[in-house]
Amino acid sequence: VASANRRRGAQHTASPLRAFENELGVQAPVGYWDPLGLGKDGDADVFRRRRVSEIKHGRIAMIATIGYFVTGLGYRFPGMLSPSMGISFEGCPGGLEAINAVPALGWAQWFIFCGLIDTGFLRDDPARGPGDFKNGGILGVPNASGPMNDAEGRKRKLNAELANGRLAMVAIMGMLFQNGTVGTSGPEMWGS
Repeated sequence: VASANRRRGAQHTASPLRAFENELGVQAPVGYWDPLGLGKDGDADVFRRRRVSEIKHGRIAMIATIGYFVTGLGYRFPGMLSPSMGISFEGCPGGLEAINAVPALGWAQWFIFCGLIDTGFLRDDPARGPGDFKNGGILGVPNASGPMNDAEGRKRKLNAELANGRLAMVAIMGMLFQNGTVGTSGPEMWGS
């Protein structure tokens, strides 16, 4: 019986499910959480690709969440969004209503710009950690800050970025669903 328990324990700790227990983003009290079993094969390359995607989507969601709040409160850039069509930033609605207000060429410019940033300036380098870009500063932000030398502080900040990115992904989806249900992205949406 004891040898059978030892064998089961050895199989459990050598399991591919344990392969990612020490990665960034594995945080108490949950630990490594993979309810769909996507990492059960233990493929490190696939895990890295998913982590890079998670970091990118988290960063985009954090920016989107702040932008959603700011535009929902009525703040806009000065000037024209589309001079040829006479659309100003101030006249552009916030939230889901903005999708139809922005001209198709404006969306095309935005997608081309994001694609160039993703495939050029902030291209993933397999020799560096996920989300750590050659052209970026601390935590991948291009702010001329250079690399962070404190390894423990860097790990803490990267874990916080992953956690905040996960929260922001849930938050922006919740705000978009609420905007679609309530029909506004302004203060009315927040119960004011």
